[in-house]
Amino acid sequence: MSLPLEDYGIIGDLHTAALVGRDGSIDWLCLPRFDSAACFSKLLGTEEHGYWKLAPVGSHRATRRHYRGDSLVLESEFVTEEGTVRVIDCMPIRQRHPEVVRLVEGVRGKVTMEMNLVIRYGYGQIVPWVRRLDGVLTAIAGPDGLSLWTPVHTKGKDMSTVSRFTVSEGQRVPFSLAWFAASEEPPRPVDAVYAIEDTEIWWRDWASQCTYEGPNKEAVVRSLITLKALTYLPTGGIVAAATSSLPETLGGERNWDYRFCWLRDATLTLESLMRGGFYEEAMAWRDWLLRAVAGDPSQMQIMYGAAGERRLDEWEVDWLPGYEGSTPVRIGNAAAGQFQLDVYGEVMSALYEALKSGDTIELPAWELQRTLMEYLEKGWRDPDDGIWEVRGPRRHFTHSKVMAWVAIDRAIKTVDERGMEGPVDRWRKVRSEIHDQVCREGFNADKGSFTQYYGSDQLDASLLMIPLVGFLPANDPRVQGTIEAVERELLDGGFVLRYRTVDSGDVDGLTGREGAFLPCSFWLADCLALLGRTDDARQMLDRLLSLRNDLGLLSEEYDPVAGRLIGNFPQAFSHVSLVNSVSKLNGHSKPVAAGHTLSRVRRSMNGSKTGAGRMHLGGHTIHRPSTRRGTRADGGTSDPVGGKTTATDAGSTSG
Repeated sequence: MSLPLEDYGIIGDLHTAALVGRDGSIDWLCLPRFDSAACFSKLLGTEEHGYWKLAPVGSHRATRRHYRGDSLVLESEFVTEEGTVRVIDCMPIRQRHPEVVRLVEGVRGKVTMEMNLVIRYGYGQIVPWVRRLDGVLTAIAGPDGLSLWTPVHTKGKDMSTVSRFTVSEGQRVPFSLAWFAASEEPPRPVDAVYAIEDTEIWWRDWASQCTYEGPNKEAVVRSLITLKALTYLPTGGIVAAATSSLPETLGGERNWDYRFCWLRDATLTLESLMRGGFYEEAMAWRDWLLRAVAGDPSQMQIMYGAAGERRLDEWEVDWLPGYEGSTPVRIGNAAAGQFQLDVYGEVMSALYEALKSGDTIELPAWELQRTLMEYLEKGWRDPDDGIWEVRGPRRHFTHSKVMAWVAIDRAIKTVDERGMEGPVDRWRKVRSEIHDQVCREGFNADKGSFTQYYGSDQLDASLLMIPLVGFLPANDPRVQGTIEAVERELLDGGFVLRYRTVDSGDVDGLTGREGAFLPCSFWLADCLALLGRTDDARQMLDRLLSLRNDLGLLSEEYDPVAGRLIGNFPQAFSHVSLVNSVSKLNGHSKPVAAGHTLSRVRRSMNGSKTGAGRMHLGGHTIHRPSTRRGTRADGGTSDPVGGKTTATDAGSTSG
């Protein structure tokens, strides 16, 4: 059975990420990309669907764990009757092959350790062919290959690979698992000690560029590190989460694949990166955005793959029982084909915000934006599927119309402030028409609040964006009434629901309840601050910060009934919202061009730092050849490649 989400940490290499449990088990890993098929799927199933556990015999949970400073190197310490042992996990920054490096360190006494490796490609379905060659265990099936190197003896048992060994105080036992194309030779094993040291240096150097100074800095830095970990380095795209189908209700059907890039998150993501001083990452996200949406504006999607892929076909994995019995397990996301007006506002707002960093607007990019505006001048009148990707009927969602207004507004401001050419008089008429319609049709006078869609009396937390995007000021009586209505009707256990669900499915086409969507609670804190209710805003922020697990990570939602984090994990949008809300409440001003210059200076200075035996080149770590040897559990030494050619492990016909 999988662990509570609070018990997981994340390690990653800027192409993919793994979830590491407090029990020493890696229960989720997709290779070679975030959206590739998982080779470890225990998170959504059982042990037979793939995992890699490294822990003391009979141990259930690490006594304590932490990241090494501002890095993505995870340390878990197990205290047993025999003694104390430390397991260090990381994924070195990708060079060619994705690798997971694990190192067992003896801290006290002599501890008996156990390794269990079950490789199941294709989301837990495909059993690989396993053999041993030159001391390296390889597991191949179809296009995928994994190679395991360790100096300790392993053997095949019940379609898995196992090992039992002891580690004494001062000893180190390395494990290295690398993915490779099955048609190629497996890569040479890395030196685990150097790989861990170098990975830690890379992350510390990156995090040291953060320009935020103020209360809750640790939470801000950890959130920015998490955003970086969810970034697909080749393109700059940022996936919404590292996982798929973690439920929004335990045992429910609201289970979605979040390993893609949402346009909905564009502006706030860009803003959070710039607030942290990470302008290069912000501009890489901006460039990904421009490439992804290029083409016919009527075909713009709400989400894309990490490299900008458009076809994200949804299917169900019927052999996986789901996290705590939550079915179906879905791969891909059919919502990619939905029509959402709000994404036009997100794209235009993100591109406008990017200009505040001192970025210049190039003519092709502006022509693309003008094309979007030409479509939106008429398209804004159509009903859509709404920000939350409901699977019910299309409606005239109030938030969608507000974001259409944002799109036109940012186009006008770009012309006025940057001297670009465009039909601003016509755009101003459209902007005014949208504004008038929203205020007339989207506001319910009897309720004293804006509502979810025209003619409705239902609330929606997305309405909190009205003052945050500048549609109306927070002190406008209609906006103030909306904020108070959200507090009155959408708070559950002190946190904000997106909207009230009903078992009939009339609202969103789905049955069952869901937890509180964490970004909405951050939005409420922002709105309360705008109203001058600073104490209430800080109380909300403190409650949200208390939901982070011991590693500083947040999921998509929180279930106040179960008292648990739920939804995909870790969730980029939650961490984006954390960075922005903490910054705003603590008076950290919006990013400006001067910050871009400071960021570049800091990056240049940090780029000169290197450790012995390693060098940094273009943001990547290049390992120099090393002749050091690893220490075996029996006290001897072994070459990092190690071993002689032996016959295939008996019974080891799987990972």
